[in-house]
Amino acid sequence: MTFWGPTSAGPDATRFRLWAPGQAAPRLEVEGRTPVRMTARPDGWFEAEVTNAGPGTAYRFLLDDGLAVPDPASRAQRGGVHGWSLVTAHPAPSATPWQGRPWEEAIVQEVHVGACGGFRGLLQHLPRIADLGVTAVELMPVNAFAGTRGWGYDGVLPFAPHESYGTPADLRALVNRAHELGLMILLDVVYNHFGPDGNYLGAYAPAFFHADAVTPWGGAVAVDQPPVAAFFVENALMWLEDYGFDGLRFDAVHAIGDPGFLDRMATQIRERVGTARPIHLILENEHNDAARLAPGLYDAQWNDDFHNVLHVLLTGETSAYYADFADRPAERLARCLSQGFIYQGEPSPNQDGKPRGTTSGHLPPTAFVAFLQNHDQIGNRALGERLPLLTDSARLRAATALLLLGPHIPLLFMGDEQGSHSPFLFFTDFHDELADVVREGRRREFAKFDAFRDQDARARIPDPNAMATFTASLPQPGPDAAQWEGLYRTLIALRTRHIMPRLRGATAIGGEALGDRAVSAVWRMGDGTILTILLNLGDTPVPFAAPPGKAMFTEGDPGAPASFAAWLRPA
Repeated sequence: MTFWGPTSAGPDATRFRLWAPGQAAPRLEVEGRTPVRMTARPDGWFEAEVTNAGPGTAYRFLLDDGLAVPDPASRAQRGGVHGWSLVTAHPAPSATPWQGRPWEEAIVQEVHVGACGGFRGLLQHLPRIADLGVTAVELMPVNAFAGTRGWGYDGVLPFAPHESYGTPADLRALVNRAHELGLMILLDVVYNHFGPDGNYLGAYAPAFFHADAVTPWGGAVAVDQPPVAAFFVENALMWLEDYGFDGLRFDAVHAIGDPGFLDRMATQIRERVGTARPIHLILENEHNDAARLAPGLYDAQWNDDFHNVLHVLLTGETSAYYADFADRPAERLARCLSQGFIYQGEPSPNQDGKPRGTTSGHLPPTAFVAFLQNHDQIGNRALGERLPLLTDSARLRAATALLLLGPHIPLLFMGDEQGSHSPFLFFTDFHDELADVVREGRRREFAKFDAFRDQDARARIPDPNAMATFTASLPQPGPDAAQWEGLYRTLIALRTRHIMPRLRGATAIGGEALGDRAVSAVWRMGDGTILTILLNLGDTPVPFAAPPGKAMFTEGDPGAPASFAAWLRPA
């Protein structure tokens, strides 16, 4: 049974439901009609049935004190997150049958819908993305948040596509077009908190949160409460079933703090969706909890360890969380390539010496999503600089080859393939006092970075609420875009032909540091062939006994400074 959101109650009626255990007699207001008192049901639920309330009908709820609030499970909004909720038609399915693609075929590009012109604008970009050889597009969150622009991680109405991006029909058309082009389409969802503007849940359902469990965003979401757990499970199923998404990436699940809920959610999703087409569930989890990546739960985790250690090797930066990877970075990268996580229970200096992670060497390489850049790793920099401005081209090309020819799942960020120099800054659309709080909070975040310890230096950090901050973040081709696109096309074609078909059943043989900034690693692929890589991001050559036969790909001379080489040979 669906608990949340409007549902059909017959050919000419709609049932509206609200979980409001903190209220005595909430009312339903349909635009242009007299509000009606909702009927109390067990366990804090209220409902009302209304005739002549089909798609397009605007409605909201009136609390005991007269406060008007949107439906927390609104499928669409008019007038922003404080406005009217809309009854919507069921999104139209694709006319083209889509069977999905296995996870081993994923080459992911992460995109921000707003920076691409909304759902219709991104739809126009899809043929170019598919032509590059990318097989999956991952959207940063598209749920409704305050204002017209933002990253989407401060959403407050998780079921409603953001109004300025387009309509539910526009989003379904985007998913359908992706499938017509052979692209999987994935979506980031945020189940660990709600944003600061437009979240009314606490006014009528205080039990939605645990006030005594503190998170950076306030009380922890009470996923141990059945209606709260159902809220998020139903949201996940809506994206997968109603819109046809191929998978979800669950943001910062370490902030949920309940691994049991994560397991139950994955199990319920998979039981409901079945096996008619592959559905991919991916985690972001600072805890490096390998148990969540067991068969039948989650397919993969974003591997921040891969990014962090390579960032240290490429840039020499060791401030803040990069301090965890400053010591013996080549050895750490070798461990990452051969075992997945770098931190597998060791104390993390950046987390006050607390142990981080669990043993992960038993997991397949495809359980780890690797990246050199993403929205966090660019946008969480004070000035949003991309790697082409932080390291030299030769080293970045070598690291890009590792990203795309290793047996992990590679993720690109929009603009990578064109060597974009455009920053990707943290941007919002808050106003008044909240805008001041966000601006100053953003600047305080960087006080522990060497370059921004001084207050005057922090004042240079762009104001997240300024329109100029958003427009500066729209990706533009870099000065050597053609060369970068040529490299990406070559590497993706090699991956598609030689690596992708051999990923199922691949296992690591080992990894080794060959110097301060050089590593080699070896894997046995699913068909028994041996993949060997050699990466040197240092300034001096490293000795290496190359495997027999011709290399599959080289960037520079094997073992030379700023070089990469890969060999694929029979066992």
